[in-house]
Amino acid sequence: MDGDMHILYTFTPVQDFAATVNWQVFRDEMGSLDDSGFRVLRILGIQPATIIRLAQGATMKETTPEEKKQAKIYRRFYFALQLRDLCNEVPVHVVAQKYEVPRGTVQNLSQTCQGFAAGMIKFCEQMGWGILAATLDHFSDRLMAGARADLLELAKIPFVKSRTARVFWESGFRTVGAIANADPSELVPVLLQAQPHKLRQKGKDNNKYEEKLLAKAEVISNAANRLWQAQAQAEIDFGLE
Repeated sequence: MDGDMHILYTFTPVQDFAATVNWQVFRDEMGSLDDSGFRVLRILGIQPATIIRLAQGATMKETTPEEKKQAKIYRRFYFALQLRDLCNEVPVHVVAQKYEVPRGTVQNLSQTCQGFAAGMIKFCEQMGWGILAATLDHFSDRLMAGARADLLELAKIPFVKSRTARVFWESGFRTVGAIANADPSELVPVLLQAQPHKLRQKGKDNNKYEEKLLAKAEVISNAANRLWQAQAQAEIDFGLE
């Protein structure tokens, strides 16, 4: 497969998914694709000139079976663009605003694609396509976590979402072990930084709010400890095989 967009395209539902394509947004996103993304367009038979015409007010023809098939490919790529943003830590509500679709539609798309990806991974494993299965599994984890590749390990910690994982990473806590070995009080400033601006301002001089964050830090610390121990045991078991 040729790059991220090709993999994310394969995760999109083959059946028609209830959503309207904003062709102007499609055109703008197409313009930001890298070389790999444009190669995927060519592989799929998506014509940039067609997208430009549609963005200018033309209508996608869906009369013949071939036209319907081609229209579905364009829509699936539009969904793949949304998945790309989710994997790059763009919040669901921002993706919904950007592509002019209901927030619930974006969430439903993500969940549907996660299920479809799981089926694809299992099929690849059964066929003995280990490398492809591992590649798809990696992107499935990113989609589930809503995080870039460097945050996947942190995002596996229960109660740590992509935004919190990013702040942990930037604060020097870059592994599960680092969080597991930290005192919960060390995690409180990080959790405060991960809060929306209004909550950060409110929490600066609020002892009860800090107590709440400390309680959350203790939960995260305990969860990280369990995960870290499980990872260590898995490495030991693997070494004994």
